[in-house]
Amino acid sequence: MRMIVVSGLSGSGKSIALETLEDLNYYCVDNLPVELLGPFAETVLSHGEAAPSTTAIGIDARNFPDALERFPDILGQLRDSGLDVEILFLQADNEILLKRYSETRRPHPLSADGVPLAEAIQRERELLKPIADHAKLIIDTSQTNIHELRHLIRTRVVNRPSGTVSLQFISFGFRNGIPDDADFVFDVRCLPNPHWEPRLRRFTGLDEQVATFLDAQPEVQRMVTDLGGFLGYWIPRFEAGDRSYITVAVGCTGGQHRSVYITELLARQFRQHRRNVMTRHRELR
Repeated sequence: MRMIVVSGLSGSGKSIALETLEDLNYYCVDNLPVELLGPFAETVLSHGEAAPSTTAIGIDARNFPDALERFPDILGQLRDSGLDVEILFLQADNEILLKRYSETRRPHPLSADGVPLAEAIQRERELLKPIADHAKLIIDTSQTNIHELRHLIRTRVVNRPSGTVSLQFISFGFRNGIPDDADFVFDVRCLPNPHWEPRLRRFTGLDEQVATFLDAQPEVQRMVTDLGGFLGYWIPRFEAGDRSYITVAVGCTGGQHRSVYITELLARQFRQHRRNVMTRHRELR
């Protein structure tokens, strides 16, 4: 049985993640006490062939603090019993979470007794750290909408073939910050910038006009060759270390031209000999 533990900060999209998994025929349970993970697994497995092959369990900060501290030990026991357990952790920037709560006017689960919202969010981060530290996949939803999150869950969690790594290439603009869920971050701001060509400014790295311009730049082709060689050597080493998810982030100034172009080229290169390779262009809407 494959078990996905879905956790993360309140307001980061846990409910959306669970709903997406449920729509894809996962047997889902939300807000399960940590101490009941073991008994839950035993109950499901006791049904033999009738037991669901995939389950998703929502665990959040409403658990008792001492129970959350014991999560690593409970996780080890589950894996020792032969279960395939993965941790999906969702997070977002404090400013984004504050804005979301302000817009929805919903109370934070830890903001009772007059605790300020910002303090409740920080407290939640601390309580959930034992789970976050063991997560193989961390998704930062600060700049992700509902539809993008559903797509990420489907492609990175559900459609990942057993025993293979899910490889995501993401382009971004440094002016909007580095993606928190990136494993590798590459800066391509040193390359010729199509933004300074008036005829190319309105296009993106997905357009033929920009691709033709960048194709003609020797530095760009050298960058793609070097990055492809580096990743081609090191990704299998991470995969051999039982990594299930790898995110490669390529950044330029605005995330419109160079990073988009190079991200597409790298993904195309790795799709030739790998499954479950996806791209995401954070700044393109």
